[in-house]
Amino acid sequence: MAEQKKTGPAGHGHGHGHGRAVQKPKDLRRTLGKLMRYLSGYKLHLAAVVVLLVISSACTVGGSYLIKPLINDYILPGDFPGLARELCLMAAVYLTGAVCSFGYARVMVHVSQNTVAQIRTDLFQKMQRLPLNYFDAHTHGELMSRYTNDIETISEALNNSFGSLLSCTLTFTGTLAMMVVLSPLLTLITVGMLGVMLLVVKIIGGRSRRYFAAQQKALGEVNGYIEEMIEGQKVIKVFNHEEAAREGFASRNEAYRQAGTRAQIYGGMMMPAMGNLSHINYAITCCVGAMLAISGGGFRLGDLAAFLQYARQVSQPVTQISQQVNTILSAVAGAERVFEVMETPPEPDCGSVQLVRVTEDQAGHLKEADFDTGSWAWKHPDGTLTPLRGDVRFDHVVFGYDDRKIILHDISLFAKPGQKIAFVGSTGAGKTTITSLINRFYEIQSGTITYDGIDVREIEKDSLRRSLGVVLQETHLFTGTVADNIRYGRLDATEEEVEAAARLAGADGFIRRLPKGYQTWLSGDGGNLSQGERQLLNIARAACANPPVLILDEATSSIDTRTEKLIEEGMDRLMAGRTVFVIAHRLSTVRNAKAIMVLEQGQIMERGDHDDLIAQHGRYYQLYTGQAELS
Repeated sequence: MAEQKKTGPAGHGHGHGHGRAVQKPKDLRRTLGKLMRYLSGYKLHLAAVVVLLVISSACTVGGSYLIKPLINDYILPGDFPGLARELCLMAAVYLTGAVCSFGYARVMVHVSQNTVAQIRTDLFQKMQRLPLNYFDAHTHGELMSRYTNDIETISEALNNSFGSLLSCTLTFTGTLAMMVVLSPLLTLITVGMLGVMLLVVKIIGGRSRRYFAAQQKALGEVNGYIEEMIEGQKVIKVFNHEEAAREGFASRNEAYRQAGTRAQIYGGMMMPAMGNLSHINYAITCCVGAMLAISGGGFRLGDLAAFLQYARQVSQPVTQISQQVNTILSAVAGAERVFEVMETPPEPDCGSVQLVRVTEDQAGHLKEADFDTGSWAWKHPDGTLTPLRGDVRFDHVVFGYDDRKIILHDISLFAKPGQKIAFVGSTGAGKTTITSLINRFYEIQSGTITYDGIDVREIEKDSLRRSLGVVLQETHLFTGTVADNIRYGRLDATEEEVEAAARLAGADGFIRRLPKGYQTWLSGDGGNLSQGERQLLNIARAACANPPVLILDEATSSIDTRTEKLIEEGMDRLMAGRTVFVIAHRLSTVRNAKAIMVLEQGQIMERGDHDDLIAQHGRYYQLYTGQAELS
């Protein structure tokens, strides 16, 4: 939650002006090189952009120079036909510049949108290949900011900043060159004033950036507090904490006001200061230029008018270049974070053994003729299939999320085909961790886990996980129809198979009472369904996959007793004939388990069936009789 607060609106302070906090990349050259590789497929487009930018900048600079002959050669002599021709020429020059500007903008939009679309696609595809521990170490808000803040800054820079930076550089260089041609003396005066402007930018901009950084931090705290209070409205009202919530918001809002005031004061000083210095420069240039024009010497009124036009526009590219450099640096910093995700090593998979769902055509190759079509089997290199039985064994397994903190200590257990194994124990005892190791979400430090006698490390992860059905405590439904959510267990399932899975889970009844039955549209994680109905769909999803091994992770812990009975009936039907691992929140759900493992601090303290463990009068007996808490 905390990370999400940081990456909300506060995360948009990328710095488009002098005062904004600029995020700088760690390795500018390397990151730009990677961006260039994405742009390498648009070489002709980029070449066209450069040509159009050069023409556009040349027209901007050249159009101002035409003021000189316009006044000297046509207005002062009174040559009206020549004046008309010169005005037409000037109009053609500026029109050409406008067309080229429009053209390069259109081309860059095409290039930028295609580029960021490809970056977004590559990022999403890479995330599908990352190990689960990567998502454990990074919050949802942090990862979402890669798609929103970071990729959007890349898009903005490609759309506007790179082209604008080149255009402003060309315009500034051309303008300065033409000013030297017109009057070296006046150019020295203008360059001196530009130096003063840059000093002002450095002084005011430095302070402004610090205050804007403080403003962004304060905004993040305000947004995070508001989000937390909105989500917790029910709790706030239950405990009558409205006044405390108001006071908490008032203090944060006041801190944001103070930071924002200081930031806006300095941010607002920049443009007036630059504008006044530009006016001072213009006034000094006018006075000196007028004296030069009056004194003769080849510097005429038309020269002065053209120079003054250049003097007015010379500071604009400098200001824009400063702004665009900040935007580009922020974009490259965002690209760097995106590429960091892309460079994260993918989830390793050295397995070569395949698990397959048996089709009707494959049934003739089975080693055991009585194996049913639609069940699971091991595929041998020669194409023959051996039925998968669902025998799972742990042999002296040691596991920790890192080597410094071991979670599971010397775990040994077995589940024969069709057996139900239950895990009970306190929070943090390692129950969920054990089930996460079966499907190789994490790699163990030592020991072995076998599946029908085959080390799970030798099995392809995709096929291994397809053969394991999981029903989690927290249900997650996707936007789509009820049928789509059930079919998520097996995407090629037919409508008949979807309905059969729902009947097996006990969900068919309530589904048919929905407005459009199986085609009812769900959104917001199934917010229009009760918790029990969502869990029934979760069970139906697992039933649709028809897995030989089933993992139930506290699947009924948040359900009322009456609904729990309905769900347990669906789970009993689903568990029939399968190897099942159950993480129990209520001990009443595991009484019929073949074996119950009592875990504490990553070790199996007791094992046996319900009657055996009760007779031992140990930890399980304390949990069952209420002498100790199960959580």
